[in-house]
Amino acid sequence: MHAQPNALLARIERYAMRADQQVALTDGSHSLTYAELLAHITQRRQRLSKAGAQRVALALDNGLEWALWDLALMMEARVAVPIPDFFSDQQRRHIVQQAGIDSWIGHGGEAYGFHPIHDAVITQRIVEQPPALHTGTTRITFTSGTSGTPKGVCLDNTALLAVTESLASIVEPLGICRHLAMLPLSTLLENIGGLYLPLWLGACSVLPSLLTLGWQGASGFNATRALDAIARHQPHSMILVPQLLQALVNHAPTAPSSLRFVAVGGAPVARTLLAHAQHGRWPIYEGYGLSECSSVVCLNRPGDAHCGVGRPLPHAHVQIDQAGQLHVGGAVMLGYLGEPRCNGWHSTGDIGQWDGEAIHLLGRQREVFITAYGRNVNPQWVEGELCTQPVISQAMVYGEALPTNRALIVPASALVTDTQIDAAISAVNQTLPDYARVHEWQRATPFTPLNQQLTANGRLRRDTLLTAYGSWLQRTTNPRQEGVTP
Repeated sequence: MHAQPNALLARIERYAMRADQQVALTDGSHSLTYAELLAHITQRRQRLSKAGAQRVALALDNGLEWALWDLALMMEARVAVPIPDFFSDQQRRHIVQQAGIDSWIGHGGEAYGFHPIHDAVITQRIVEQPPALHTGTTRITFTSGTSGTPKGVCLDNTALLAVTESLASIVEPLGICRHLAMLPLSTLLENIGGLYLPLWLGACSVLPSLLTLGWQGASGFNATRALDAIARHQPHSMILVPQLLQALVNHAPTAPSSLRFVAVGGAPVARTLLAHAQHGRWPIYEGYGLSECSSVVCLNRPGDAHCGVGRPLPHAHVQIDQAGQLHVGGAVMLGYLGEPRCNGWHSTGDIGQWDGEAIHLLGRQREVFITAYGRNVNPQWVEGELCTQPVISQAMVYGEALPTNRALIVPASALVTDTQIDAAISAVNQTLPDYARVHEWQRATPFTPLNQQLTANGRLRRDTLLTAYGSWLQRTTNPRQEGVTP
């Protein structure tokens, strides 16, 4: 499956010729039909050309403008560089310099040396010698991974649309007509699954501002507001990360009736959370992917028995080596910015195993710890189970070379007591084997992208957390803790 770079434009043109004037994009207040979408893309393509924009930062909230500029950049094969709202000032400066960005669309560009031009929206700066990019690059997605310095993943339109086409082959039988973008469009997962995919299918992408969806800054989330938005927009599909799914299931044990397909990914999903969601008839389909592989690699399908993270998508090739590490081919990155070109395969650092045609993930190679008793523990598994407890918002589990495992606990609110946390951990421990149980814990402040303790997709940055809390987590003597769970 190899979609041509102009394949999405051709589909939009085809839908624009229909007599029924299907709505393509809406933010809840304003809507664009496919014919109007085509006209707006054409106009923005002309503005990019007139400005001579080559490498363009997109620093906008979710909405029509983000989508229109992104599509114009794709159709012009210019380099789009999404700027996540939660990136720090230092990270943004790093991105501007490393990518050689010459144009900025959105607020705040003046702080990074961009100046107004004849276009009211585009600001620019002079870049005398832009850094070299891998040939064919049209998208640089910066992923901070486990470190605080963002790393540029260079992608081309062919890879992005290969994933789009694969996803379309899976969800097309469901007759999805409205997708609600719950994640920032600067996240590659939502960019592809929440914008390109609906347009590929001739459906409507609903793009409200993140504030109206319940997002509160980089880490807060108001589930009640999100459920109100779902009730108002009546989407057939959404994409969630585990934290959002947990919050929504806690507030609405029974799924909203309009939903037909809810993909969940970005980080491992606790089995207990999946079970609760499925019991409430949430149409949850877990998947797996990486920015280096143009987002989605595997996904559970409607009609399949849920199995791990599902089967590889039609375009993807997955191999598992003797050490259990996953290697992915098909729609992989051209290479990291400033590093050698990729050879067509990406070594993921994730370990897993085949279950028939599906894949079960067993954790990250470098995150699995070995206890003092020689037992291997995947901390993501234990953390996921802890976070299914209503009083626990976030958790980090550590036990490398220790006789007992310790956990950093972020309570769901300041009103949660130590006794409640003790009870919650005890309840989870009853479901775990002895070597995976948590015996010592300590309160922590929220892990967020802003404090460099969380990635955009909800993965913990363990190195940063170990720097902040290592004196307690790694002490070999009996540490002082706020709670002890036998």
